[in-house]
Amino acid sequence: MRFDVLTLFPEMWEPFLRCGVTRRAYESRSVDVRLWNPRDFAEGPYRRIDDRPFGGGPGMVMLAEPLYLCLERVRADRTDSAPVVLFSPAGDVLRHAEVARWAHSRGAILLCGRYEGIDQRFIDRFVDVQVSLGDFVLSGGELAAMALIDAVARLQPGVLGDENSHAQDSFNPAVDGLLDCPHFTRPERWREACVPAVLLSGHHEQIAVWRRQQRLLLTHSRRPELIEAARAAGRLSAGDERYLQGLG
Repeated sequence: MRFDVLTLFPEMWEPFLRCGVTRRAYESRSVDVRLWNPRDFAEGPYRRIDDRPFGGGPGMVMLAEPLYLCLERVRADRTDSAPVVLFSPAGDVLRHAEVARWAHSRGAILLCGRYEGIDQRFIDRFVDVQVSLGDFVLSGGELAAMALIDAVARLQPGVLGDENSHAQDSFNPAVDGLLDCPHFTRPERWREACVPAVLLSGHHEQIAVWRRQQRLLLTHSRRPELIEAARAAGRLSAGDERYLQGLG
């Protein structure tokens, strides 16, 4: 899997690719990340990549031509038809199901915008997918691109220490789409707060029931729409429904 990232700030990516899960995925080549700076394809002594918007207004707009030349170089290097992804407030909110689909793909070309935005003519002609992390605005697409790559990387075989780790993740529709349960570790008593007794019992069936109920409780209180989605998909058992009824 390969991600080509068009970014004006490639220096932001060095620590990201050298730490944690993404380092493991990057160094093992499970996820190949290549950085391309559109400024390298700009003309003139100042390598200008932005200009004032037509019609007036604050801020600057990224020029279409340097992006086009950069994209052409990437496509020649890839020799495939990878989709171009733009991170934008106008995009569809990224969810686990989309991450899972990306995890089984050959990758993509990730376009990280800056300033007030990108010349719409480039977007209309070359962008295939627009993605958002939520209803807020970032200074650029780099952090969103890192979030996508990180989420995809941890789903690659051999990247996580335990292959079953991501099966318990929140939002995983392959399980039920609910939030994960709380987790505890040593010491058993920390600042007057104790680990729930059931987790110390060694009774695996009771532990499984407790964890399931905690997932239902947390999701019911924090993200009730996920309960409804799981119910509609037939992912809730009769026992789950009885427990939820008791919550009121």
